[in-house]
Order: sequence, then structure tokens, then C-alpha cells
Amino acid sequence: MVPWDGRGALGGGGGFPHRMIMEIYEQPKALEDTMVKEDDEVRRVAEIIDQRRCELIYITGSGTSYHAGLAGGYALSTLTGMITSTIPASEFESWIPPSIPRRSLLLAISQSGESSDILEAAKAASGRGIMVVALTNTPGSPLAEVSDHVLLTHAGREYAVAATKTYTAQLSILYMLSLELARLTGLAPWSVEELRASLSSTPRLAREALMMNDKPIEGLAYRFRQSNYFFLLGSGPNYATALEGALKLKEACNIYAEGFAAREFLHGPIQLISGGTPSIFIAAGEDVKRLMRLALSIKGFGAPLIPVSDRPEGLSAVSQEVVRVPGGLPGIFSPIIFIIPLQLFAYYGSKARGLDPDRPEKLRKVVR
Repeated sequence: MVPWDGRGALGGGGGFPHRMIMEIYEQPKALEDTMVKEDDEVRRVAEIIDQRRCELIYITGSGTSYHAGLAGGYALSTLTGMITSTIPASEFESWIPPSIPRRSLLLAISQSGESSDILEAAKAASGRGIMVVALTNTPGSPLAEVSDHVLLTHAGREYAVAATKTYTAQLSILYMLSLELARLTGLAPWSVEELRASLSSTPRLAREALMMNDKPIEGLAYRFRQSNYFFLLGSGPNYATALEGALKLKEACNIYAEGFAAREFLHGPIQLISGGTPSIFIAAGEDVKRLMRLALSIKGFGAPLIPVSDRPEGLSAVSQEVVRVPGGLPGIFSPIIFIIPLQLFAYYGSKARGLDPDRPEKLRKVVR
């Protein structure tokens, strides 16, 4: 277990053996700094988008940033009624049709703002008359320079190859933008101010998720250190969490892990289930009841099941390995907290396998 007394990276302490775990623990501060420091700019950009009367919002990114775009697109479409399309940056130019709505927008997401794929996507969008809004952790980056407007995450420099704090900071910006557009359009079926208050609680909930899960997940990762295949299943916005959690396991643990939309797992992939293929089952709120039948099916095939939920009641029927997540956050924002136990699982899984979680041998922080 990482030595942590409630301050650590959250309050300027130290004692972390790797950059990855330090950055996982820096997330509450990164969330708080991002929401406070970028609030005015988010409001300004939202007003520009609203005045432009955008008909279609493209979202693009690579790897972790693409997953943030999926979760952010879910929030944008749900809260504003706007049509969104999330496309991997490397595929963006191929996938946009010859004829596009005149008032289109591209949200280009990149931690570094330097990836060649995101730069090509942003340039292609500009060439088609699409307004580009960059979301990056790097002010003055090449992406910022080719974009019309820039939204910044204030996560501090991220050293570990496997992105953690920049992911949740990206989500916070995307959720802030969604809420502000919902307020301006008046289309949200919920109280925007209540949702804003819920979002402001995420730094506290992130701290709770770390405190309640660090030691249990270290033990869980050690118990599954011999497992080289994992399936991660999520629904709604946590489909993105399943994809991102699988990516962290690939990057840090050097194992095969695949994320699925939960019930899509029934359409073929469940054939691969066996006693040697653990499944991580991500269930927020009411998803627990809706997906219980799937969980029982997986258990029936003898596969180890690891539920991750803010409603653990009743999950003991399918597993003794329940990972608890703090409750109280609307499902639409749940990815920002539900990813934290999976980041911890990837970090401790890497350590249990004798690997360096900060520097996977075949990966680089920026893909050029």
C-alpha cells in the first residue's frame, strides 16, 4: 500500500514510489484546480458555441482522450439535445462526410496537444470550415495554435505514460461545458444548478474513492496477478470507463484487456468466458439492477467477476470481490469517479507483475 496520511500528493507531500500512483493521487487537486481556474473560459466558449447555433458537435482524440470524448459526448447530447459524433483522431478525416452542417464544431482533445493525429484532425476540420475548440493540458501547444478557442485542464505536468489525472480533468471540462450549454439552451430536463453542485463535489468524492480503495485494490491486484486476460463491461457513460480501464491494464500491466458495452458482450464475446478470464463489471446506480442478469450469466460460466459499484448491496450474490465507489453523483458524471479504482487496479497489477508502471517499454507519452 502507498503510504498516505490524507495529504500526500493532495497537499504537497511525497513518498510515492512511482509517478503513476502519485498522479492518481493528484486527481482531487487537478479536478478542483481545473473547475476553479477554467470556469470563466468555459462560460465564454459556451456562449460562442450557443451564438453560433451549432447543429453538430464532432469530438475527437486518441487513446485516453478519445475515451474522455465518448463520455463527454454522452453528457453533451443528454444535457443539451445536441447531436454529437465522437471519432478517433486518426480516423476523423476519413469519417466526416463530404457534406456537413454549416454550423459544425470540433472538440479536439489531447493531453499534450502535440500528437500528429489530433493535429491532422484539427487542420482537416479548419479546412472544412468547422470551428475548432481545443481541450488540452498544454497551453501554447501546436494544437492550441491551430484551434479557434482553447480550454485548458489544470492538472499539472503528467509524467507517467498511462494517463490518469489528465483524463479526469478532461472529463471535468467536458461536463462543465455541457452544463453551461444546457443552461444557455434551456433544454436540460434537470436542474442545471443541482447538477453543477454535484459536479463540484467530485474532488471530495475522488478523495473518498482513493481512501476507501487503495489497500483493498492492492490486495485484489495481487490475487489476480496471474490473470492475463480481462473483460471490462460498462453501460451508458461507463462504456467509456470500460474502454479506459482496459487501456490502463494494457499499458501498465502488459496484459490483454478489452472493454465492451455491457450487453454487447452477449453478442459473441461471451463465448470467450472461462474460469481464467476475470470480468470487471462496472455498474452505476440503477445499472446494478438492469445488468444483474448479465452478471449472473457470467458467474454461471465459472468466470471470476469483480463488480465496481456505488450500490454494492446485493452484489455479494455474484461476487465476493466487490469494489465500492462513493455514491451521491448523478450517473451522467459517474465516469469521473468510477475510473479511479480501475487506475489503482492497473497500477498495483503492474507492481504485482514486477513491471515499471511509469514506462511501458513499447509506449511513449506523445505519439508523433
